[in-house]
Amino acid sequence: MKEFVVRAYAKSELAMVYFPSAITPHAAVNMLMTWIKRDKKLMEKLKNLGYERNSKWFKPREVRAIVEHLGEP
Repeated sequence: MKEFVVRAYAKSELAMVYFPSAITPHAAVNMLMTWIKRDKKLMEKLKNLGYERNSKWFKPREVRAIVEHLGEP
């Protein structure tokens, strides 16, 4: 298994890493964002890091926060 690398990821790319069996990238994004939104501490951390809901990308610092809260994919 490859080691997970913290870097900038398109939302759909990161979502597919977390949910490889999702039928579509869009479905994977929906699942990932549901997990993120349910974790209030993670959402607060992402907002403090400058996360914008409409962004198509997660910055490396946002990816790091996601991995710290949800674990490595």
